[in-house]
Amino acid sequence: MRTQLQHKIDNKTKPTGALGQLEAIALQVGLIQQTLSPVIKQPTILVFAADHGLADEKISPYPKDVTWQMAMNFVAGGAAISVFCRQNDIQLKVIDAGVDYDFPADSPIIPAKIARGSRNMRQEPAMSLEECEKAMASGREFVKAEADKGCNTIGFGEMGIGNTSPSSLLMHRFTGLPIETCTGAGAGMHGEQLTYKQQVLKEISEKYDPQSPLETLATFGGLEIAMMVGAMLEAKAQGMILLIDGFIATAALLTACQFDASTLDNALFCHQSEEKGHRLLLEHLKANPILQLGMRLGEGTGAAVALPVIQSALAFLNEMASFEDAGVSKE
Repeated sequence: MRTQLQHKIDNKTKPTGALGQLEAIALQVGLIQQTLSPVIKQPTILVFAADHGLADEKISPYPKDVTWQMAMNFVAGGAAISVFCRQNDIQLKVIDAGVDYDFPADSPIIPAKIARGSRNMRQEPAMSLEECEKAMASGREFVKAEADKGCNTIGFGEMGIGNTSPSSLLMHRFTGLPIETCTGAGAGMHGEQLTYKQQVLKEISEKYDPQSPLETLATFGGLEIAMMVGAMLEAKAQGMILLIDGFIATAALLTACQFDASTLDNALFCHQSEEKGHRLLLEHLKANPILQLGMRLGEGTGAAVALPVIQSALAFLNEMASFEDAGVSKE
């Protein structure tokens, strides 16, 4: 299939390689779908929301209430992810994985609360193994439901005040890079505040010695991250395209790869975030991000903005004439 796809790409009416990264995207999606004519069907972005006990340690400039307020903003249509999903005809689903708030019963937010946030890992592991497994299983079910409805492309977003910290810890643990290298400003921690955040995370990392990927995720992760990991593993099992957003989604993908390394084959890295650790994390995964726009918002926004580029890659593969079709001399 790789040989056939590459032949089809190289025989379009253009110099070899002239469409750059679009050619690599077309090849990868063709391989994911095992077809010479890949298509995107019912693209959906799942945004997992949860709170973090570690936020009590002032590792974010924003209060925890912003998590539930922004989740409500997503479903009201007022957030960046809402706007970009509308623009690009992407279905948006917001899932309460563990928000410390009771959403109204008539809210479009999908209830899947495992707990009212993770625990403060400065004192104890973020989740029990049971909670972590439950979150992962729930994430799998959400993706399976989308696949059953005909969706073959899933984007991953998140909302959770403080969630760059667990992402930095997971990156540090799974890559071996120093925690200081993995820890950036998040929602706006700079100077002494950033130094403090790095010190707290170093203290946490040295406090625990988890052995397995599951134990590491339960110790250092978050409920929305664990749910995203399960969702990514199921998306790979279903043969879907995984649209990976920024730092937190990439940390979740790195974690998913500890459970199933082949998950990486189905992942399209939609952009390089401005969050400090993201470039290094992408380099570790040997990933080539589609966009570099200076974004660092999360929510799945990078995935939503990159989808039209991916669709352009499939459009040239499926619709562009070959030299033979067009009667154009190749040499």
